[in-house]
Amino acid sequence: MIGASNVSLRYGKRVLFDEVNIKFTAGNCYGLIGANGAGKSTFLKILSGEIEPQTGSVDITPGERLAVLKQNHFEYDEYPVLETVIIGHKRLYEIMKEKDLIYAKEDFSDADGEKAAELESEFADLNGWNAEPDAAGLLSGLGIKDDMHYTLMKDLSGKEKVRVLLAQALFGEPDILLLDEPTNDLDVDSILWLENYLADFKNTVVVVSHDRHFLDQVCTHIADIDFGKISFYGGNYSFWYESSQLALRQRGDQNRKVEDKRKELEDFVRRFSANASKSKQATSRKKMLEKLTIDEIKPSSRRYPHINFKPDREMGDQLLQVDNLSYKMADGTVLFSNVSFNLNPNDKVAIIAKDPLAITTLFQVLAGEKEPTTGTYKWGVTTNQAYLPNDNHAYFNSDELNLVDWLRQYSKEKDESFIRGFLGRMLFSGEEALKKSNVMSGGEKVRCMLSRMMLQGANVLLMDEPTNHLDLEAITALDNGMKEFKGSILFTSHDMQIVNTVANRIVEISSKGCVDKIMTYEEYLENNTVQEQVAAIY
Repeated sequence: MIGASNVSLRYGKRVLFDEVNIKFTAGNCYGLIGANGAGKSTFLKILSGEIEPQTGSVDITPGERLAVLKQNHFEYDEYPVLETVIIGHKRLYEIMKEKDLIYAKEDFSDADGEKAAELESEFADLNGWNAEPDAAGLLSGLGIKDDMHYTLMKDLSGKEKVRVLLAQALFGEPDILLLDEPTNDLDVDSILWLENYLADFKNTVVVVSHDRHFLDQVCTHIADIDFGKISFYGGNYSFWYESSQLALRQRGDQNRKVEDKRKELEDFVRRFSANASKSKQATSRKKMLEKLTIDEIKPSSRRYPHINFKPDREMGDQLLQVDNLSYKMADGTVLFSNVSFNLNPNDKVAIIAKDPLAITTLFQVLAGEKEPTTGTYKWGVTTNQAYLPNDNHAYFNSDELNLVDWLRQYSKEKDESFIRGFLGRMLFSGEEALKKSNVMSGGEKVRCMLSRMMLQGANVLLMDEPTNHLDLEAITALDNGMKEFKGSILFTSHDMQIVNTVANRIVEISSKGCVDKIMTYEEYLENNTVQEQVAAIY
């Protein structure tokens, strides 16, 4: 168990936490959520002892071991990969080093023998004889191949270091596990492996993540930071979101009887309980929801953007024809080849690949920013496209423009109230709309780009990693907007929830060809025939 008693923290006049009292108990996985700036990562640092609160204390059950996903990617540069993982269990690692020093002595004494025996006994109690194979298993599950296990950390890429540090946090099954954005830089296979690992984890987990699919698969509870307090809710993120939205709608409905509202909430809980079997935490979550009292469901104070893409014109049957496209870089690297497909009305196509650069380059080709090495593509005469690039830096290089003027340059209608309407949908209202466009955060820039896309009224959307830098509220709104869009979409996203809920067709590209299937992403991952075809193009 780990908990906070009367914890408060403020920076100047800004109150981040106000006398927070909370306990995280064994056998549960808590998703810590909150709006951008609410203090999610800060609270994890308070729990780990990295930050001292101004009042209150953090309490851990005596004898329990706490592990944290480290954020310093250079801390272990001089250590081999496998050793870095084992360092995650501090006491075990200390014993291993102390044993090595004793056995290396030339003048080995009786006292040394007694000490070594004590260490060997504790080493065995800590399952030390399985340390290396256990660490190797974690590394392999996270995509670090065997031939890299004795490589120095400094010789790994940034993405590889993240995986090693995640293995370090998981090593030795700590009693309390604190994870801040653990799915960052993981591929789909590694994320699925981590979901399964945490679903079987018997101890306490507190996790911060913008990956809603991951939160839904692993969480038994949601811990919501709001107004400087933290409140617990049974169930996963989707249950918390849907129930809070339902409660919010009911709060605004003054005419309905209390009994009718309560029945609606009870039906909602019953329906969600029945669907819990889809989750890896099915048994515990179903029990949690069955115990939930209706009074625990509260409306959220979150503000969600309103993302609504409306095509200005009807589209015909001929949208996009792609024939044998390929792209070779200057150094001879082939990013993709033999890519052929036709885009149909209402297609929502997820483009996937093992190399993200291949996907970005394909989008740049289809958007007219790059020429393919071979092959052709042709847009239908009834189409108009809106493109959201992965890198939007070029759109925000003016020191002079505020957001109203920035968006105005992409609009035929120049009236300020019209422009502010599109900015307001993305939560830029009042003085916020007069911020300089070149000083915004990454998330604010993406929201501006989404305002631009809504303004364009396109019937085909090209979206390269649209959830980058967005918070959970904006990602949820984007997901809804993409699902409701009455046009066609070509997109890629590392957010598995969006790919699962939006895409009705999957196109996987590689240097050897492509696989094109009309199915959901979950069906694509589970389909053995598809996997054989995918293996053939790599």
